[in-house]
This record gives sequence, C-alpha cells and structure tokens, in this order.
Amino acid sequence: MANLKEIRNRISSVGSTMQITSAMKMVSAAKLKKAQDAITAMRPYSEKLSELLQNLSATLDSDTGSKYSEQREVNKVLVVSITSNRGLAGAFNSNIVKASKVLLEEAYAGKQVDFLTLGKKGNDILKKTGNVIENNNAIFDELSFNATAEIAEKLMDLYAKGTYDKIILVYNNFKNAATQIVITEQFLPILPPKATEVTATPDYIFEPSKLEIVEGLIPKSLKTQLFKALRDSVASEHGARMTAMHKATDNATELRDALKLQYNKARQASITNEILEIVGGAEALAG
Repeated sequence: MANLKEIRNRISSVGSTMQITSAMKMVSAAKLKKAQDAITAMRPYSEKLSELLQNLSATLDSDTGSKYSEQREVNKVLVVSITSNRGLAGAFNSNIVKASKVLLEEAYAGKQVDFLTLGKKGNDILKKTGNVIENNNAIFDELSFNATAEIAEKLMDLYAKGTYDKIILVYNNFKNAATQIVITEQFLPILPPKATEVTATPDYIFEPSKLEIVEGLIPKSLKTQLFKALRDSVASEHGARMTAMHKATDNATELRDALKLQYNKARQASITNEILEIVGGAEALAG
C-alpha cells in the first residue's frame, strides 16, 4: 500500500487538475452560448440562400456559362478540413481527421487528393499523411465574414482555373452541446437541385440580367456556405470541450474520493499498528 505522503500528493494533484478542468468547462460554456446564438441566427438565411441558388441553377442555360456549376470528370480533389487550434475537446478534431483520411484513402483512392486545413490540429496530423497545400490558423483568432470570403474566393479561383475538379468541406455540424455531427459537404461544383426538391422549373423574372445575378449570387452563396461551416465548427468545438471537461471533472472527482478512502484506510492501519506496537512494548516491559 502506498505511504501516506504519496497518497496526499496524489490527492493534491488531482484536486489541482479538477480546478483546471472545471474552469475550462465554465469558459467553454460561456463561449458556447455566443457561438450557438450566432449559428442559430445564421442557418435560416444560409439555407434559404442555398435553396434559391439551387433553383436558380436549374434555370441556367449553357450560354450563361456558370463556371462554378460546371460538372467535369473528377481527377483532382481538394479537401478543406476544418478543425480547431486547440485540443482537449474529446474526439472533435480526430473525427475530422478520420473523415478526411477516408476521402483520401477510400472515396477518391487513385485520384489526386490535396488538403487545405483550417485549424492547427488538423494540419499537424494531415501534413504527415497527405499533401497540405495551405494551412490557416489565424481564421479562428477573430472569425469574420470578410476573412472567410478571402478563403472562399481562393477556393473558387482554384476551381474556375481547373486546378481541382471538386472541392469538399469536412467539418463538425453543431447539434447540441453533447452532439456534433461530422459533415462531408460538396463546395464546388454547385450541386444541381434534386428532382424531389423541385417539382417544376421555377418561373423567375431576371432583372437586370441572368448573367449578372449569377455572377453576384453564386459567389455570395459560396462565401456564406463556408462561413456557416466555420461557425458550425466553432460552436461544435466549444460544445465538445465543455462536455469533455465536464467528464474530466467528474472522473477527477471519483478518483479524488477513491484516493481519500485509500488514505483514510492507510492512516487507520498506521494508527492501529502504532497502538499494537505500544501495547506490545508495554506487555514486554510488564513481563
């Protein structure tokens, strides 16, 4: 059995860990509220804009020449992996890395698959197994639409020039604090509307012209799509970290209680041995 000093040190160490995990849980809970409100407010706008874009795409003629809707044979794929800059968030980052590797090793095996990573944790792992063309950690320092738009424009340019035939986003979709769903979402080319979603060709009146609307609406929709993915990821990160730190605090509490019980038993045994030694010494003197 461990000596009393060693057990006391372990109890103190576990107590310090509990304070850290509890503080991290409270910080993440505070940040989660703000991030959750942001993504909840944005989703209706993003979904409606995507719906409008898909319906608009269904009306485009070949002469409109939408370079972002062009379907071509897939030989080169760019995977945009969205993780975080920090760990201690359970399986938040590892799930994204696993989904990204599935695209590399299974879904597009034999094709050229490159990565563009947003977040330090994903970059640290994926650069060892795949070709990372670019990494951006600063995007999460102060997430904004303008900063996101710059990345989206770069992705659109890579697709328009034919550098890649398909661009895919991999990120965590926020459901609630305890649940994050890994999403593999096609960014480019723009997906046409499903047959079940459009029963008839929408009758739009285009003003000033179809081409001008396409040139304005499609880039804006793509930028919004990426911004939504990033906001989803931020909310998911805080939810995952809050849950992970809550579990860590509970586990530390159980370990501390078990150590205290062990300490009390060891202390009781030590006192009992001392009493027995005193009694034995007294009897020896009396004899």
